[in-house]
Parts: sequence; C-alpha cells; structure tokens
Amino acid sequence: MTGKFDWPSVSIVLCSLFVVSAGAIDCFKCVSHNGDNPACEDPFHHNYTTELLHQPCLAGRKSREGLFPATACVKITGTFEDSGESMVVRTCALDSGTLTVDTELVRMSHCGSFYFDDRYVRGCVVSCMTDACNSTWSRRPSALMQLIIVAIILMSC
Repeated sequence: MTGKFDWPSVSIVLCSLFVVSAGAIDCFKCVSHNGDNPACEDPFHHNYTTELLHQPCLAGRKSREGLFPATACVKITGTFEDSGESMVVRTCALDSGTLTVDTELVRMSHCGSFYFDDRYVRGCVVSCMTDACNSTWSRRPSALMQLIIVAIILMSC
C-alpha cells in the first residue's frame, strides 16, 4: 500500500482469520481389549500413535448409507461387569440431528454404567468436538497468533 489505508482488504484478511472450517475433524481410531493394543490405552501418547489419527475422520449416520464427515471424537473406557476385562475404544461420530440428547452419543459425556455390545460396563463415554481431542496440537491458529497477525497487518498499513 502506498500510504493509503485499504480498509476493505484489511477487513477481508481479518475476517478470514476467524473463519472455522466446516469439514470433518481429525480423531484417533483404535480398540484395545484387556490391554492388547498398548498404543490405544491410557495414558495416551500422541507421539507414538500417528497411524491411529484419521484425517479426516468419517463416520456413519443414523438412517443413512455411507460415511460422512465426523463432528466429534469419542472415547469409551470401562470394565465389563461379567468378566472384569477392560476396554478402550477411540473413534469419531456424527451428530445425526435428532431432537433429543439421549439418542446422540456426541452430545453427551457420561461416567457410570452402560451397555456395550449387549454387555454391562462400568466406565465412561466422553465426546469432544475439536481435532484429535487427546492431543496438544491444532491446525487452527491460536488467539494469540491471530492477534499478532492482526498487529503486523495494521503496522504495515
């Protein structure tokens, strides 16, 4: 720019910094039964599990055929009541758009008792809606990084 402040260009750049993509999120997918898959167990170390991260993660949807972009990551942990065996399941899921929370796995987190594959389990079902919820990184710039970019743009005008 040659000494003139170009507000439309600055506005477009600023708005683009805060746009969040509507695509599928990335989730870890694995199953461990009685500790047979150590990479899937807790504690979970992302450094050693890159092959478990599905980018993007696709999931089924109620009453629909095929796979669709996931909206949440899910982690199910527990102990089977009848045998004492442990289990960990990490996967992705899609909100199917029903009106009640109790039929949508992605809208609830629960610790206590539940049925899994027709077996009684004591444990937790936890869902979250960010990329690779059990890791420490994200491809979206942090708020601090966004502010730094805005400051650089404004100082260059």
